Amino acid sequence: MSFLFEDFKGWKEYCDQHNKSLHQSVIDYEVEQKEISEALIWQGLENAYRVMKEAVQTGLTEDMKSKSGMIDNGAKKVFNHKQTVLSKEFQVLISRALAAKEVNSCMGRVVAAPTAGASGILPGVLVTLQEIQGLSDRQIMEGLLVGAGVALILEKRASIAGAVGGCQAETGSAAAMGAGAIVYCLGGNTNQVFNAVAITIQCMLGLVCDPVAGLVEVPCVVRNASAAAIANSSAQIALADVSAVIPVDECVEAMGEVGQSMETRYKETAMGGLAATTTGQAISKKVLIQDIEMLPDEE
Repeated sequence: MSFLFEDFKGWKEYCDQHNKSLHQSVIDYEVEQKEISEALIWQGLENAYRVMKEAVQTGLTEDMKSKSGMIDNGAKKVFNHKQTVLSKEFQVLISRALAAKEVNSCMGRVVAAPTAGASGILPGVLVTLQEIQGLSDRQIMEGLLVGAGVALILEKRASIAGAVGGCQAETGSAAAMGAGAIVYCLGGNTNQVFNAVAITIQCMLGLVCDPVAGLVEVPCVVRNASAAAIANSSAQIALADVSAVIPVDECVEAMGEVGQSMETRYKETAMGGLAATTTGQAISKKVLIQDIEMLPDEE
């Protein structure tokens, strides 16, 4: 089944020909590739989702201040703010995505989905989806499986690494995984799931990776929140059968092409974008000095 996740067209054809659901095809693939039982796959998913929920809770209840000082309990500030922009649900979605990602930036335990730099997106999206829609853990885990299938293709045809394809490859991929998972959990068909992925890629295409001081903090944390919002908007559009126009596999090809042509300074080198601003450079020097001061004295 190694051929299964070469592209979205092939994934759909396989499921149609074998009368398999999207999530079951991922289960079968994992069982074959890892030579383990289906029960162990579900056990791993259960553990992963538990860690996601714990990361959300930790970020909203414990002190989240990073060594650099760039992260300072932002998730809690958003969560507890009295004024809402759209609705309380939207405020909660954003704060949860921030929370899980702040846990990563403060060296806590997260699920790399698909990377640690994008670790707030799926927790924010899925925990909020479950709460609002009253879904079971099993349904959410099925969504996680679909998201994993999406990531396998993105990794194969483009990239999920910021150092290779820019932030479109990290937060963009996570948002695409989240959008597909939302549609699947809400009963969307395969075309709608893949359409959600395509729309998300279109929204995230070209996003650079420009971490200030080389740390996965700024702008990474707030991008997790915006990516969570995009995942939900893409899912809403796809569920209404609004076409992405450009097929999902072609969107993935475009994502790979953009990533390859992106200049090196925009791919996790801290040499361009926000990292190269006056303030970004000042923070970088400050962080470097702090690191030097913490080194043990030579005897």
